[in-house]
Order: sequence, then structure tokens, then C-alpha cells
Amino acid sequence: MLDGSIIKGLVRFSLPLIFSSVLQLLFNAADIIVIGRFGSSNSLAAVGAVSVILSLCALVFMHLGSGATVLAGKNIGAGKKAAVNDVVHVATSLALLLGLAVTAAMWHAIPYILRTLQTPTEVFGLSLTYMYWLIPGIPAIALYNFGAGILRAKGDTKRPLYFLIVSGAANVIMNLIFVIPLKMDVAGVGLATTISQYISTFLIYGCLALEKDEFKLEVKKIKLKRDITASILRVGIPGAIQCSLFSISNMVIQAAVNSFGPVVMAGNAAASNLENFTWVSMAAVSQAAMSFTSQNFGAGNFSRIKKTIIQGSLFSAAVGLVLGMGTYILARPLLFVYTTNAAAIEEGVVRLGCLCAPYCLCGIMDCLSTNLRGLGHAAVSALVVLLGACGTRILWIFTAFQTPRFHTTRWLLLTYPASWIITSIALALFLARAFRQERARFEPSA
Repeated sequence: MLDGSIIKGLVRFSLPLIFSSVLQLLFNAADIIVIGRFGSSNSLAAVGAVSVILSLCALVFMHLGSGATVLAGKNIGAGKKAAVNDVVHVATSLALLLGLAVTAAMWHAIPYILRTLQTPTEVFGLSLTYMYWLIPGIPAIALYNFGAGILRAKGDTKRPLYFLIVSGAANVIMNLIFVIPLKMDVAGVGLATTISQYISTFLIYGCLALEKDEFKLEVKKIKLKRDITASILRVGIPGAIQCSLFSISNMVIQAAVNSFGPVVMAGNAAASNLENFTWVSMAAVSQAAMSFTSQNFGAGNFSRIKKTIIQGSLFSAAVGLVLGMGTYILARPLLFVYTTNAAAIEEGVVRLGCLCAPYCLCGIMDCLSTNLRGLGHAAVSALVVLLGACGTRILWIFTAFQTPRFHTTRWLLLTYPASWIITSIALALFLARAFRQERARFEPSA
């Protein structure tokens, strides 16, 4: 990460991460496909109704884990091996505590969350059942994301890929068994997902326990240290807030989608699962760029940071353009994999046209945001997202969307690309300022 071709390094780093994310989505898509094919439309709508909640949990822990990635990467760049080992153990302890706390909170809050999302009566019970089978897996989600973040800090994205292949294959097999012969419906896909999450978590921490360098995990060393915990949270919390704000605005949009009924919900659930393949691929590039930036920041190599920001943003946009447009062009046959309901498929096409076609804009926004975090300005990134992306969406929903002319799913979903443009412009301005500030601080001591 500290020398050689940046674009080749980004490709080499991000490809296994892309494959990992895509495989994870493919295995998660098994939930949607199995329910869509062997369950009812209400079951598919029920799973789709809570997808935004699941995304929120995973994203929060991924961004909290990025605090460990940035801190470990910075220490690697500075050659501080003992500090890297401390990050490994503190991050593990922090992940476990946060996972248990969120599990307890979610168990009690989920009925109120579903009501807030205006989940229709006919799917409310199914959504609640699905979530109660998923919630016990939250600690595993937390541990996995922190563990994967630790490995990413040293450029290891291959082993998490292998672990996901194993756990994902188990998820698919359990889905088919629980839903088809055992007829467990949404409870079956929920249970299968939870078990598979623990499988991947066990594998990744087993890997860390067998390491021979500063990344070796030892149970007796797992504990919190105030300064390291504070440093991880200083980077991770703004990122978690940022993605939470995104998810909250998405929940507001999901509530508006739910108001159109189960058919629209089903179509959006299938389309949302498809569009995620493009998003996670762009996010992998953004995470790669953040790791490059954090290590070079620790080494004080600002010319390489500048190249990483530019090349990473262009690479992420290219991935979004190719995958997003490809998904939109093949929208109907792809949606047919999830459901045979013609009306639901057409609703899915509307969503993919509004989001997937211009998804390259989201790739640029995400890469600018992660590079800002890589420079240690995570709070600024979260604030910009709050005012730009979330503010735009929520303002639209409570103003223009309430008028008859704009009260359609198409106008509702067009708030996404509009918010990407506004936020990207703001992030670019703040990133340029942060870059100048950090370079000025480093140069006098050089």
C-alpha cells in the first residue's frame, strides 16, 4: 500500500473484497429467492420490510470496525507493531460488548420499529417472526465486521472471502432444508442466516488466533484499553452515525414504500437486493481506498494519498457505471428470479431505473467519504452526509412527496441520485480542505 501502482493495488485489494461482498449478498439473496419461490407474496414482503433494519445493523458494525482498520493501518504505516496488537485485542472486546448491547436493545424495540415503518397488518407478524430469529445473530455480525476490518488493515481480503464461501454455502443449504421440507417459512431463513453468521465469525477469529505476527489474537489479552477504545470509536462512531443517518432516511423512504401496499413492497424488496450487488462492489473499492489512505497518512506520504483519492473515486464510479447499468438493462429477467408476480416485477424495474442507472454517483460519494475518514476527519464526513444526503431525502418526503403530483414511487426514489450529487460536491470541498490541513501539520516536522 505504501509503494507501487495505486490502481493495481486498489484492484488487487478490492477484488477479493468485492467477491466477498457479492457472495454474501448471493447467500442473503437465497433468503429472498427461497421465500419468493416457495413462500407467499406476503412472506417476501415481510422479509423485504425489515431488510433496511438488517442493513443498518451490518453497516453500523462495519463502520465501527473501520475505526480499527484505520488505527491499525496508521500504526502499520508508522511501524508500531505492539500498538497494532493492542488494536486487535481491544477491537475484539469492543465488538463483543457492542454486539450484546445491540442484541438486547433490538429484542425489545423491534415491534415498535416495525410499527414506525408502517408495516402492513398482513405482513407484520411474519416480519416480527423473521426478526426474532435474526436478532440472536447480531453479536456474530459485530465480531465478524471488526475481525474482517482488522485483516483489511494489513491488506488481507482473501481469507474473509474463503470464510464467506463456507458460511454462505451452509446458509443456502439450511435455507432449502428449513423452508421446503420443514416448511418453517420466514423463521427458517432467519435461523439459517443466524447460524451461518456464527460460522463465518468462528472462522475469522480462528484465523486471527493462528497468526504469527502482530495480528495474533490471544484470549487472555482480550480487554478494553481506554486510549485505544477512544481512538477506535473516534473514527468509528462518526462513520456509524453516518450510515445510521443513511439508514434512518432509508427507513423513512421504506415507510413511504410500505404505504403503497404489499405488491410494491415485494417489488422493492427484490430490486433492493439486486442493487446491493452494485453498491457493495463500489463500497469495496471505497474501503480499499480508505486503507491505502490511512497507511500512507501514517507514513506521511501525501502525494500518494492525493493519487489514491482521485484514482479510487474514478475506479469506484466505473464499477458503479458498469454494474448499475448492466443490472438495469437486465432488470426484468433478474427480478423474475425473485418473484413471478408481474406487478411486483414492474415496481422493481422502476426502482432499478431510479437507483442503478445513476449508481456511479453513489460510488464517487462513498469514496470521498471513506478517504475523509482515512485522514481522521470522520466527524466531518458524518456531518456532511447528515446535511447532504439525509437532509435532501427527508425534506423531499415531507414536502413535495406529500403533493398528489409527486406522490409516486418514481418521484420518491429519485431523491437518491439527487442526494448523491449534493453530498459528493460538499464532500469534495471538505476533503480538499482536510488534505491541506493535514499536509501542513506534517510538513513542519518532516
